Formats: sequence, structure tokens, C-alpha cells
Amino acid sequence: MKLNITHKWLIASMIGLFCMHANSEQKKTLGDWDIHYIAFNTTILTPQIAKANNIVRSGKRALVNISVLDKQTKEAQEIVISGSARNLLGTKKVLDFKKVNEGDAIYYLATVDYSDKEVLRFDIDIQQGRISQNLKFQQTMYVED
Repeated sequence: MKLNITHKWLIASMIGLFCMHANSEQKKTLGDWDIHYIAFNTTILTPQIAKANNIVRSGKRALVNISVLDKQTKEAQEIVISGSARNLLGTKKVLDFKKVNEGDAIYYLATVDYSDKEVLRFDIDIQQGRISQNLKFQQTMYVED
């Protein structure tokens, strides 16, 4: 499905809105960056948004959204990102991030499967040139029907 600029803007806006409201937006300041992050169940996405972004909707799958802004200018930063999630048993789940670039907004999205009430510890490496930061956060995920 080929999307025009209006559809792409709508998709990026919807993902941004979901990310700000799904479980409350979370932010950490690391160095010169404000890093906004969230993980929420993919069933929150409409089928159209999920399809346009190649995201499989499932009650057992989370969407991880990371955006990095310059602390001073608030401009979105293009970065190299990688990471993983580990459950309390230490099982590692590698995150494969996909960049969504729309206008002034840049989002990095990855999905991860989970079990009901599974605690995931996220470990995200963010790099831009010689600058690198590590974002860590933890979230309990709940299966949705």
C-alpha cells in the first residue's frame, strides 16, 4: 500500500498520540538529549496504522517507541539505536528498531512479545557519532484480549 504524505503524517501523529497517552509518556534526560520512551500493547493501534507500519497487532505484543530530542532546541535527533528486553528469568529478547521519519518528528519503533504480567527490563543503546547513551527502564506488560 503506497501512502501519500497526508497518510504518513496521520500515521506518525497517531503513533505519537498513542505514545503520549497509552501509559503516560516517560522521559529521561541523558547528556544533551531528552529521551521519550514508552511500551504499550499493539492492540491500541488501529488496524490501518499497524498495517502501514508493518506492525502485527496482538494482545501479547508490545510496541516500544523511542524518540530523542536535543535538550536545548527540542529538535528530533537522527540516531543509531539498538537494544533488548529481558524478563525476570533473564531471557533476552532483541529489539529490531525501525525508523519512522515524518516532517520534524522521528520515532524509532520495535515490537516485543511477552506473557501476561511479565516484567520486561529494557536496555537501549543510543548513539550519534561519538556520543552514546544508555536508556534503561522496566515495565510490567499485561496480555489483552
